[in-house]
Amino acid sequence: MIPINVNNTSLILEGGTFRTVYTAGILDGFLESEIMFPYILGISAGAISACSYVSEQKNRTIRFLSTYRNDKRYVGMRNFLTERSLFGLTFAYDTIPNQIDLFDWETFQSFKGTLLFGVTNAYTGEVEYVDGKTMDKGATILRASCAIPLLFPEIKLNGIPYYDGGLADPIPIQKAIADGYDKHVIILTRERGYRKVLDSQTKWAMKLFRKKYPQLVRAMEKRADNYNKTMDLIEKMEQEGRAFVYRPPHALKSFEKDTKVMWNSHKIGMEQFYDRAPELLEFLASNYVGKRKEMSL
Repeated sequence: MIPINVNNTSLILEGGTFRTVYTAGILDGFLESEIMFPYILGISAGAISACSYVSEQKNRTIRFLSTYRNDKRYVGMRNFLTERSLFGLTFAYDTIPNQIDLFDWETFQSFKGTLLFGVTNAYTGEVEYVDGKTMDKGATILRASCAIPLLFPEIKLNGIPYYDGGLADPIPIQKAIADGYDKHVIILTRERGYRKVLDSQTKWAMKLFRKKYPQLVRAMEKRADNYNKTMDLIEKMEQEGRAFVYRPPHALKSFEKDTKVMWNSHKIGMEQFYDRAPELLEFLASNYVGKRKEMSL
């Protein structure tokens, strides 16, 4: 066990569909080195990688994503006919973890720390953070955090419809600050300098949802601006020594089909962990003492 103190440090995981294989590589490096953070925030696909990390199942995320990426039961247009989704929801979130590539529910649920998944309330357009350890074996919370409009149906939790947490809070640094953390390890899935723009898929979704979920559409309208302001804040915190940030060295595809590329992205993540391990340990051992102040976007 590496003698380090991570009690005052949050771990924040960005989403990005299949870009999360890069995140998984870093987290697998953490597992190999027995580094477990006590406070973890996962958004969208970042929550998927968080599950494998907390259940301590090294290589699980890259294994199941690369194995089933091109399986039509997992990703395919026919799934729209049965589940109104590009993804086979039952297959991905129930059959695989409970019958094929078994998820270690016991280790996952015995995690002593805080595990939060962000979801966007379709009625209010606001992010809500759900205790990941309360997730049922059909992974309904995980489905909600990953529910990309147009590609997923709405996912209901306690009768309320939810969508992808990244719509309202793409990188939840503000939540970690509000919960009392001064230092943060942040794993991004976009390359340095990336800034978001309002894409055509989002514009189309906004047209479809404007009448039914007007507050959700407002969140989607502000998403790119919120993301870019959050990135400005993260870069500032990184310069000030309050954030340790991992980024892929080049752009990754959200819907990468080449499984060799996926495995290489995972390898890059793990190599980055080991290459930067001394720097990370120094960051974790440091005592950041700064004036706590309200930080808003």
